[in-house]
Amino acid sequence: MGKKNKLERFAECKTFPNMFEYSFERLHDEKFPYKGKWREFFGNDNPIILELGCGKGEYTIGLAKAHPENNYIGVDIKGARMWVGLRQGLESDLKNVAFVRTRIELIENFFDKDEISEIWITFPDPQILKARKRLTAMPYINRYRTFLKKDGYVNLKTDSDLLYEFTLDVIKENNFPIVYNYNDLYANDDDLEVKSIRTYYEGIWLGQGLTIKYLKYQINH
Repeated sequence: MGKKNKLERFAECKTFPNMFEYSFERLHDEKFPYKGKWREFFGNDNPIILELGCGKGEYTIGLAKAHPENNYIGVDIKGARMWVGLRQGLESDLKNVAFVRTRIELIENFFDKDEISEIWITFPDPQILKARKRLTAMPYINRYRTFLKKDGYVNLKTDSDLLYEFTLDVIKENNFPIVYNYNDLYANDDDLEVKSIRTYYEGIWLGQGLTIKYLKYQINH
């Protein structure tokens, strides 16, 4: 994508009614208005599910279409990619979708205690040299605990053996209950919804013969 297209998408993102952009500096000066009040934005008390590092928002949009009884929020720092999900959400007239452009390190500034029911982490950067920056590492888990409901679910979908094994170690060390654990998601015959939604890069990696790992577990408090 050319620089001009990125700038045009950044500019258009700011006009979308279902998109919120808050930097560290802005959060320092003002509280995010929907923290603890997302039900006012969505106009209902339905469960809220996050996709962290949502990229183009394939899971945010896919799940929102499949489950109108839930609300979905995609979070990422890359606005040009997020533009795709924003456009799809508006064109499909999805009332149960929103996007937040910010760094995941600031995530607890946007949600209040027990406000989130479930988290999706789809193909994040495995941070090969920086374990503490992995989105399933304890510094992030402790952030999620500030807003995830008691025994709320975390879903990880990745092509990285390193991140998969690392997350299993975190789960074991903290006695987190595991719901699903697949080291090769598409090699089994289980009828799981997680197979029905694929990101753009997931399709490429599958075409290259890479295996996709999937974990669903609970974070106890």
